[in-house]
This record gives sequence, structure tokens and C-alpha cells, in this order.
Amino acid sequence: MTNKIKTSLIISTYNWPEALSLCLLSVTRQSFMPDEVIIADDGSTIDTKELIDRHREKFPVPLKHVWQKDEGFQLAKIRNKAIAIAQFEYIIQIDGDLSLHKHFIKDHIELSQKGSFITGSRVIMDKSLSENVLRRQRNLTNLFLPGIRNHTNMMRIKFLRDYLADRYKQHDNLYLRGCNMAFWKSDLIKVNGYNEDFCGWGKEDNEIAVRLINSGIKKRAIKFGGIVFHMYHGNHCLVRNHENEHRLAHAIKDKITYCSRGISQYIHKQLTFPIPSNTAESLPSLIKYTTQ
Repeated sequence: MTNKIKTSLIISTYNWPEALSLCLLSVTRQSFMPDEVIIADDGSTIDTKELIDRHREKFPVPLKHVWQKDEGFQLAKIRNKAIAIAQFEYIIQIDGDLSLHKHFIKDHIELSQKGSFITGSRVIMDKSLSENVLRRQRNLTNLFLPGIRNHTNMMRIKFLRDYLADRYKQHDNLYLRGCNMAFWKSDLIKVNGYNEDFCGWGKEDNEIAVRLINSGIKKRAIKFGGIVFHMYHGNHCLVRNHENEHRLAHAIKDKITYCSRGISQYIHKQLTFPIPSNTAESLPSLIKYTTQ
């Protein structure tokens, strides 16, 4: 029987409404629904707001939209803002270029344990298959479709999921996928959430995992469950990657547990993140905000 814990599903997005629409559609088809969904929007234009408004009309749970001005890739900041307004005790975190298996939420809840966080994997779809599912707005169900790079990650096998949870990559603290994670909100507050010194793509999810582990929170893996399908996109901009690698190394070496620029800026404060009307701003790069 699925644990009776309350969950907030946080979906990160940036200027890819077609992918976000498919992601939201997959949420509505879950065998076990989250209690709310929060879109963490790193500066998308009005198209994304309008899409969310359309989905909200028939969405089975509250659908919230947290937005910030587009000032470059600021995943850590927008996730903190979304976590801050989350109403429930357990946070499941994904990116908006994923389509979820129907038991995704159920798997995460069944593996949840106090004193731990969870990281999962993903199924990689090639460009042709991604374009096909986006055009049709249909979730994948066929294990044998061409265009899948890692078919093993499509297999849902409950006894292996449970057996591997505390065994798979257990001693590799840097093994994780920020696009498929789950945490207790109280643990995130304990380490002050994401480190907003991380700007540009990369390593902000590794660094928060390191701080959680340094503070005594155990990492668990979700394999053969918690399945997500990742839609193809272009390469990431790695301009700030060296700086982010240095910050990650510092957290590991000095056993850091707390960051100064984190979620405490938003917790217990009245948060409003208004969505601007569409202006003459040019549309920023589509690949600024995508999954790892």
C-alpha cells in the first residue's frame, strides 16, 4: 500500500511549452497523484504562462506557477523559490522535458524513507522519437520502439527496485540525476536548499546532494522504477562549468553542510512572482534550461 505522505511535484522549465505540455499530460495520468504541482519557471515568455493556464482549468490537483526574470540559467534560484512555496512534506523534483511513467509518483512515494533522499535515472529518446512524441503529445508505452538508447531504464520491476535502493551506486556520492530526485522538505531547509552561487548549467544538484550527505542524510537510488523519458535537445552552455566544479569540490573537501545564499531568503516570507505580459524581448535560447 502506498505511504500516506503528502507530496509536492516541482517541474523546472524554460521556454519549451510543447515539452512542458507533454510532461503535464503525463502527470495527469499518474496512478497516484501528487498533492500539488509547482512549475519552477526560469524566465519563460508568455507562451508558457498561457499553456499552464490552459492546463490549470482541468488539472486534477492545484497547479502553481513560480516565475523569475530571465537573467541567465538560474536553476538553483528558481528551485529554491518553488520549494519555499511547496505546501507538503515530500518534494519530488523533475524537469519539464520529461514524460513520466504512470507509476512514477507511486514508485517515489513507496521508496521514501525519513533521513534519506532519492535519485533516479532516465530513458534517453533520440531526436526523431522526441519530435514524434512531441508532435503527437503522446506518452511512450512501447518498450521496443526505435529511438531508445537505454532500454533497461524502461523496465519497472518492483523487487529489483526495492533491492537496489540501498545498493546501487551507494558509495558514489556524485551519481545522481537532478531531473529525477526526491527529498523531505525539512531536510532541504536544514541545508538551506540549493546554493544560488551556482549560475550557468551544471553541478548545483551534485552540490546539494553532497551537503545533504555531509549532514547525515542518506542517498538512495531508484532503479527499475521511477521511470522518466527524456526528450532530446541541443547541448548545454558550459561557460560557468569550471566555477561550478570548483564550488562542488569545495563542498566535498570541506564537508560543507550549509550554503549562505539559499532557500532561507524565501522561507516564511510572502512570495509573489508576477508573470509579465509579453513584450518585445527576444526569445532566449531554448537550451538554457533543460535537464542534465
